[in-house]
Amino acid sequence: TEAFLRISMGLFFISVDADEIKRLGKRFKKLDLDNSGSLSVEEFMSLPELQQNPLVQRVIDIFDTDGNGEVDFKGKAQYFVTGGVAFRIYDMDKDGYISNGELFQVLKMMVGNNLKDTQLQQIVDKTIINADKDGDGRISFEEFCAV
Repeated sequence: TEAFLRISMGLFFISVDADEIKRLGKRFKKLDLDNSGSLSVEEFMSLPELQQNPLVQRVIDIFDTDGNGEVDFKGKAQYFVTGGVAFRIYDMDKDGYISNGELFQVLKMMVGNNLKDTQLQQIVDKTIINADKDGDGRISFEEFCAV
């Protein structure tokens, strides 16, 4: 269970070293034809590796901060490194915490029908118990980063 949690919560920490950020920056600039610093959702979705990603809509929601249909990465490279993006993937209602229900929803997106809902709920419950250090029944950003 803990290994699954570490893998699932660590998905967005993978390959975020300085070289990877530079590579992503170059790729972004190639797609950003008008040099606006943002991509339309269509431009963003033209990246082959995103087309089959079950969490891509969550990423779009996070970076389309003003709801204009564009994905804006200006000044957000550090956000990848600190885990802010990964946390916000799970914090669907943007209240600063990951609830049991939010964790279930996101993990369900990731595993699809590969696990029964009862099995997934058991993993979610154990994850909350293990990560929730202050006992409030949810995972804060600090608790998330400690996993």
